[in-house]
Amino acid sequence: MRRLPSRYRRTSSCTMAEPARHPIDLHGERAARRGNPSFVWRAGQDRRLDLILRWARPNPSASLGRVLVDGCGVGMYVQALAPYAEAIYGIDIEAEHLELASRNAPQAQLQLAAAERLPYAENSFDTVLSHEVLEHVADDRAAIAEIVRVLKPGGRAVIFAPNRLYPFETHGHYWRGVYHFGNTPLINYLPNRVRNWLAPHVRAYWPAGLRRHFLGLPVRILHHTQIFPGYDNLIRRRPTLGRWLRRITYALEQSPLTLFGISHLLVVEKVATDR
Repeated sequence: MRRLPSRYRRTSSCTMAEPARHPIDLHGERAARRGNPSFVWRAGQDRRLDLILRWARPNPSASLGRVLVDGCGVGMYVQALAPYAEAIYGIDIEAEHLELASRNAPQAQLQLAAAERLPYAENSFDTVLSHEVLEHVADDRAAIAEIVRVLKPGGRAVIFAPNRLYPFETHGHYWRGVYHFGNTPLINYLPNRVRNWLAPHVRAYWPAGLRRHFLGLPVRILHHTQIFPGYDNLIRRRPTLGRWLRRITYALEQSPLTLFGISHLLVVEKVATDR
């Protein structure tokens, strides 16, 4: 990547407000229904930031313009993207998350809102980031339509969403009415009826299924692939194994086996329409 002018160059690693002091339900029903944002900034987030910066703008030395982080959580990506933006905005449906986000990114304009009803006018943003949010919203088609609505013509949306082909369901599962937090193997390979019975709280997308949500909307798909995780927790516990796994799976991203990555990376650009 080309070096950026100083005003858009990356700052030091993000420092997040401490979540443990706030009454956030990390492993219970709220977490099951709406997910948890990332509370720490590690190599995996740094890599995703590189991908966002690469695909969100045609000119790598240009500003991202007006940026919306749609489902901003505690503000990690709001803070990380702020140096590259002319103005930075964020919405989230959880008031507790926004409280932390306001501390982590005090320069941002944050609002309590649902992704299905964004509180902005049409053609408001040059860049929209939806980072692991669509799987949790009540109506993902409405949320996608809202992303497109608030994008300016020529603006880009960068979307990360869970991949149905990844061998683990990372959002836990239900069994006999009880939620079990953590990674569950092979759930997403089951037929829809069984999979959705075990994991009714979260979506995972087939590649074609995710793209299908954009049919009929004024966008063109610029890029669609899958990426593997950063393995930061594994590297912390077992450094050698984790680093080897990262090296191998990152290499797989250059092959057809990237289809088994943890997340989709989908980039769309809004096209001008005649009215």
